[in-house]
Amino acid sequence: MLEINPQTVVHVIFLAREGSVGSTELHAFIDGLNDDEKAQLTAVAWVGRGAFEPEDFDEAVATATSEATTPTSDYLIGMPHLAENLEAGLDALGVDVAGEEEDFL
Repeated sequence: MLEINPQTVVHVIFLAREGSVGSTELHAFIDGLNDDEKAQLTAVAWVGRGAFEPEDFDEAVATATSEATTPTSDYLIGMPHLAENLEAGLDALGVDVAGEEEDFL
């Protein structure tokens, strides 16, 4: 199911929370991910905002891969409530990131 490292998702959450301060770093970080990680990150956000159910995660990844028409960083940074969507997506997928969050505090 979830192949992207949860710490990677948590890093994006923390950068997204920094707003314009972390925007350049967030862009660079997402751009540095491979295509599979970008699709998984997008799918986590989609699950978090309710566009897909957790059990449809693989379908969300496939959709993110096939429908990627803009750079993933532009798409995700333009998504309202990105950090909250990613958190909700991880939660819905049953991924506990308590340990990863401590690494950023």
